[in-house]
Amino acid sequence: MSTAKTPISTSPTYRLRQKLPAGLLGSALFSVGICIRVPYFATILPYVKVMEPGRCEVTAPKWFGIRNHLGTFHAIAACNLAETAMGMLMEATTPSTHRWIPKAMTSQYLTKATTGLHAVATLRDPLDFSTITEGRDVIVSVSITDKKGVEVVHCDITTWVTPA
Repeated sequence: MSTAKTPISTSPTYRLRQKLPAGLLGSALFSVGICIRVPYFATILPYVKVMEPGRCEVTAPKWFGIRNHLGTFHAIAACNLAETAMGMLMEATTPSTHRWIPKAMTSQYLTKATTGLHAVATLRDPLDFSTITEGRDVIVSVSITDKKGVEVVHCDITTWVTPA
């Protein structure tokens, strides 16, 4: 369940996602687009499944580019997936009257990730942007699970939100 209202005036990124077709085609086109805009995201081959205020879901396949020396999903690649999900959540949530930037990330590597991964980003607390008149920390929680639904990594990403 989303913990943020749809912003009245949304970011260009979120407006682009809304203009694309719903479903697989729109999600694929949008996912390619974010990799062009933010090339580092391309290292994990993200697929943005859900992007809405207060919630974002992104998947990443297990491929040779993200494997570590053990043959599992590299911990930093998982953090990249978390940052992708957080970024798309914040783009969908933050109205054009405000801006955001990542400030900190805590990561817990809970178990080996032997499959492709699924990240779900949510807001820790509900947001009311009308009350953000100075800078404020906003925490986005990201749960990253494997194909069996086991949480393999958990990240809490602090973003700094200010009026634009």
